[in-house]
Amino acid sequence: MAMYVQYESSSGYAIFEVHGLDEIGQNTEAVRTSVSDLSRFGRVVQLTAFHPFESALDALNQINAVSEGVMTDELRSFLELNLPKVKEGKKPKFSLGLAEPKLGSHIFEATKIPCQSNEFVLELLRGVRQHFDRFIKDLKPGDLEKSQLGLAHSYSRAKVKFNVNRVDNMVIQAIFLLDTLDKDINSFAMRVREWYSWHFPELVKIVNDNYLYARVSKMIDDKSKLTEDHIPMLTEVLGDEDKAKEVVEAGKASMGQDLSPVDLINVQTFAQRVMDLADYRKKLYDYLVTKMSDIAPNLAALIGEMVGARLISHAGSLTNLAKCPSSTLQILGAEKALFRALKTRGNTPKYGLIFHSSFIGRASAKNKGRIARYLANKCSIASRIDCFADGATTAFGEKLREQVEERLEFYDKGVAPRKNVDVMKEVIENLQKNDDEGKDVSAKKSKKKKAKGKEEEEEEVVAMEEDKSEKKKKKEKRKMETAEENEKSEKKKKKSKAGGDEETDDGHSTKKKKKKSKSAE
Repeated sequence: MAMYVQYESSSGYAIFEVHGLDEIGQNTEAVRTSVSDLSRFGRVVQLTAFHPFESALDALNQINAVSEGVMTDELRSFLELNLPKVKEGKKPKFSLGLAEPKLGSHIFEATKIPCQSNEFVLELLRGVRQHFDRFIKDLKPGDLEKSQLGLAHSYSRAKVKFNVNRVDNMVIQAIFLLDTLDKDINSFAMRVREWYSWHFPELVKIVNDNYLYARVSKMIDDKSKLTEDHIPMLTEVLGDEDKAKEVVEAGKASMGQDLSPVDLINVQTFAQRVMDLADYRKKLYDYLVTKMSDIAPNLAALIGEMVGARLISHAGSLTNLAKCPSSTLQILGAEKALFRALKTRGNTPKYGLIFHSSFIGRASAKNKGRIARYLANKCSIASRIDCFADGATTAFGEKLREQVEERLEFYDKGVAPRKNVDVMKEVIENLQKNDDEGKDVSAKKSKKKKAKGKEEEEEEVVAMEEDKSEKKKKKEKRKMETAEENEKSEKKKKKSKAGGDEETDDGHSTKKKKKKSKSAE
């Protein structure tokens, strides 16, 4: 039985015929030993046909198809031209060896060419790859390496290609930074409280918020200088005039120590650092919200930006989260409790990171596990829509949130919620209507533009015709003027000729008179 081997190189497709199979007996060890020696390997494997790629783009498309297990039209025509024809109803007397089993199954389904992929074929292909430049005579030294490098770069670039606006790594880094900032701001704010409390201990009980405490401590500076003139400024910071008056009164009767100017300056600078960190934390949160609206709008609409970002961060990426079943998503973040429960044979946890959602907090104690399971189901749907949908929309997330609200009402009041199929159909219909309306609007605009274009063309045609008629009139006028001028010039010429004749007659008569006078003398 004859055997052929197909090799996909960076420069084109190649088919090799394998000889001496009876001697080798498809022994991989014998092939492995003969691969390194070209003289021995060249007797076993011989080049039958070679089809070069047209361009680098064609090479990339062909190799992408091979990696996905798809047979292109070029590959099919190449195989049908250079391999023996397969007759219907008869068993073929050859087989084709391939490196990709998926591609082999596709070739067999389309062309009925028997394909195989095993260790023996892979060893043969390894030898072909090693000595490929020797089989193709027209290849110049260095051409194969250049084509391999260029195809490797373009293939890797195409595989790694992504939408810049949908990079979930930015969300992962942002949520990690938010968590660390929260811890740092809390610890730094406590340090400001302890430090400034030596000077003004009563302020801790009046101002509870850490950020406001840092702002007030920076504004007050030295408590001995506090007067009623500071009340408007403190009111702007605290938002309450009574609290501002209370701060001023407490500053007058404070039991704290006096600090040196250097110590107060250090306290002020540290308070300013805490304020800057708090401001940056707000900006980072706004950035996270905008990124979540781009990357996972439905998940953010369903469960919130913070919880959604934590789920994506814990899963590693949005794709990994979309691959998780809802049961895994439900306990995501509670792995320690889960394994401890499995080890001690106790109760497994009901929820992980989704516990921070407001829905679980609103549910009663007996329904927390139920609503956590239902919410995990909806989060799984939303993450898959965000990951694999082409366009970004929050319509699905909003409807899924409505379903969770209906489920809460069902647990509390017994109102039957809608089915998920009906809700999804409604969302898809609404999106299709919006698309149709957008198309209609664009069609109307295009029609208006076309109508305007036609009107402008008609106006241009009319203007052209008017210009032509005006030019014709001007030409006719010029012709009339030239004709009149010609007539006038002819008349002048005739008059001038008639005057010359008269002059000549007068000349003759004078001559005759002169002659007569001479004869008379």
